[in-house]
Amino acid sequence: MSSLLKVGITHGDVNGIGYEVLLKAFSDDRLLELFRPVIYGSSKSASYYRKMLEGDPVNFHIISKADESQDGKINLVNCVREEIRIEPGTASAEAGESAYTALDQAAGDLANGKIDLLVTLPINKESIQQEKFQFPGHTEFLQDRFAKDNEKALMILATEVLRVALVTTHVPIAEVPSKISKELILEKLYTLDHSLRRDFLLENPRIAVLGLNPHAGENGLLGREEIDIIAPAVREAQDKWILCAGPFPADGFFGSGRFKEFDAILAMYHDQGLIPFKTLAMDAGVNFTAGLPIVRTSPDHGTAYNIAGKNLASDESFRQAIYMGIDILKNRLFYDEARKNPLKKMFFDRGKDDEKLDLTKEETE
Repeated sequence: MSSLLKVGITHGDVNGIGYEVLLKAFSDDRLLELFRPVIYGSSKSASYYRKMLEGDPVNFHIISKADESQDGKINLVNCVREEIRIEPGTASAEAGESAYTALDQAAGDLANGKIDLLVTLPINKESIQQEKFQFPGHTEFLQDRFAKDNEKALMILATEVLRVALVTTHVPIAEVPSKISKELILEKLYTLDHSLRRDFLLENPRIAVLGLNPHAGENGLLGREEIDIIAPAVREAQDKWILCAGPFPADGFFGSGRFKEFDAILAMYHDQGLIPFKTLAMDAGVNFTAGLPIVRTSPDHGTAYNIAGKNLASDESFRQAIYMGIDILKNRLFYDEARKNPLKKMFFDRGKDDEKLDLTKEETE
């Protein structure tokens, strides 16, 4: 019986850099000692890019379902069997359809335990839209597919030393202020705090909360969201023993290096968090979907149409996404095992509860 984790990988948009990244990463066969790859994609697309890029030879083990995968091989589930017109650097509905087909089958196998975690290569969010996929991106799709008991997904961009989470994700900038509420910020803070503890094994994580407006509103001169919404959410989270602080002005917070003092940062909107993150960690950054019962990671870059097919893409972020996904899955298993069947804790207020518990002074010393 295999002891290697089965890592499902979706091929993303075939006109982007997905297959180039795959081929470059798996030209290093040492990866096969760490996990069993199960790639969901198209054998013809893989062959097309293998010939075009003329890199180190990569031999795929073509299979029809995940059950046929084997350790020591680069397994490719040939789930997109129709002819696909590949046009590197071009968005197309055909490429979007193939991206959805791979994602849908991988998600089904993840739900059924045929793979242990999921790594997704970039999609074009417009091309993939169709009747069965009407989501802004992977995060929302996976929340719809896997969330239980009102669980909410949280996008975290992470490296080993920098983690940025988002209150709002794929939302037009004009709609951001109306989307932010104290309840939403608290929800994200609770999810982020729990993820830092369970997924990253940080005992007492420190979280910085950014403001929405320039200079964090300048005491109401440049906006009141900090005063009316963000600061009250931070105070309530502190009352619940979450170690958080803010709201901080985003520009000075990153520019002065204060981000190094915290284990994670909660940004109010997409570009506020992702621009500094990608500036600091573009090649090694990972997109992790927290808050769900499954583990999903992704490189922190997009389809990169501008360099698709030119042999210029780096596979570093993709590799880091695999490593981080494996680490998070193992961390969850360790965290849950350590907290199974805990002993009952007894808290009491001396002088008040001593009588209730019938404890003498000598017994309590």
